[in-house]
Amino acid sequence: MPRGDKSSYTNRQKRKAEHIEEGYEKRGVSRREAERRAWATVNKEEGGGKKSGSGRGRKSTKSSSRKGGRKGGAASASRSKASRSAAARKGAATRRRNAAGSSRKSTGRKRARR
Repeated sequence: MPRGDKSSYTNRQKRKAEHIEEGYEKRGVSRREAERRAWATVNKEEGGGKKSGSGRGRKSTKSSSRKGGRKGGAASASRSKASRSAAARKGAATRRRNAAGSSRKSTGRKRARR
């Protein structure tokens, strides 16, 4: 199966990706980027395409949808653009710092937990 093949996704997952994509396009994201983000969201929430067979299912989460709703809701609207940008820059710097530190930390031996 080539990369990007959507045949193993259910109709429900395809519809969900389509709705998410439309939402991004309404907000001015390019069609290609909107499609990429939509499928990334479906994969995160549903665990990828569904495989047939008893006991092969996985529980879905709605964490990504919930996060998007919170970020774009009333709380976000009441803050200035400068405030949101500053918070985003601060978060990005923290993630960068933590990512750099995690590579150094992983070289040591693991400590046994008691």
